Amino acid sequence: MEWNIYLSGEIHTDWRQKIIEGCKELGLSISFTSAVTDHQASDGAGDVLGKEDKSFWRDHKSAKVNAIRTKTFLENCDLAVVRFGEKYKQWNAAFDAGFCAALGKPYITLHDEDIIHPLKEVDAAALAWATSPEQVVEILKYVISS
Repeated sequence: MEWNIYLSGEIHTDWRQKIIEGCKELGLSISFTSAVTDHQASDGAGDVLGKEDKSFWRDHKSAKVNAIRTKTFLENCDLAVVRFGEKYKQWNAAFDAGFCAALGKPYITLHDEDIIHPLKEVDAAALAWATSPEQVVEILKYVISS
């Protein structure tokens, strides 16, 4: 069986690539999906629907267009990995985790120890909390290979 794993959250570091490469090196049968990680492309996803004078409406349209992709991938994944980085609040990652919880989709959170408190509810619903992409790879190896 090929697993379908959705990689959600922070887009400013190479954590996705580390997980993908680590799983590839182990020969794990995984297909990865993700949100659009090009920040400008994501912010402008709704621009095709017409120019907006107010940033709220531009963001609103782009969020909806992006949600087509995110909702579809999350509904169809076997497992999600949700990364919370250091620099930004990443409300979208928290939303994705909540969506997974509502769907009954298993997810792993990936974040540093210094944000345990603000993520306590998100972590409480996660089936694992990892602090490094390498730990995620080891969890995936165990789940898929064992």
